Amino acid sequence: MIRLVIVDDHPIVRGGLRDTFADAEDIIVVGEAGDGAEGVERAKGLAADVVLMDLRMPGMDGVAATAALRERVPDSRVLILTTFDSENDVLPAIEAGAIGYLLKDALPDELMRAVRAAARGESVLAPSVTQHLMGHVRRPGAGTLTDREKEVLQLVANGSSNREAATALFIGEASIKTHLQHIYDKLGVRDRASAVAEGYRRRLLT
Repeated sequence: MIRLVIVDDHPIVRGGLRDTFADAEDIIVVGEAGDGAEGVERAKGLAADVVLMDLRMPGMDGVAATAALRERVPDSRVLILTTFDSENDVLPAIEAGAIGYLLKDALPDELMRAVRAAARGESVLAPSVTQHLMGHVRRPGAGTLTDREKEVLQLVANGSSNREAATALFIGEASIKTHLQHIYDKLGVRDRASAVAEGYRRRLLT
């Protein structure tokens, strides 16, 4: 019997998911939680085999909860179930340790197959998620900054404007903008603040 914990901040969604698995002979919903922190505690206390995890929740979100589960409850497999499938949502969740990533428009049979697969240690990904991951892997230099891009990111982290960074590196301001766009693409972010935060997270910055 697969022990399942459902983590979602919407009670109606949790109720619908509970009903979905009610007739499954090999899956039992042993607990529910309304946020990531509660989900981690429930998964640990109830010895969950699979945790069906929403992504965006108040307090501890799904990515942070997934990372916490990997550390504290390594035997529990996390299956993300969300409405968001952008690269900025997908990649952090997979990097945090999620074994699968599905969207909430998945059919009941798909959900049950995914939970069974996750319990066996098999990855299950929605088609759009697979495309994001393949695109990330195929992208030239994905995730790896050049030395010049690291210099630009460090200057930005130190508070330099584009003009100040250009002056410091003896290059044109247009070149700084180009480097920044490459940095955003490689780090999977959309703006300067997010790039700096991701740079510190990856220990690219001092």
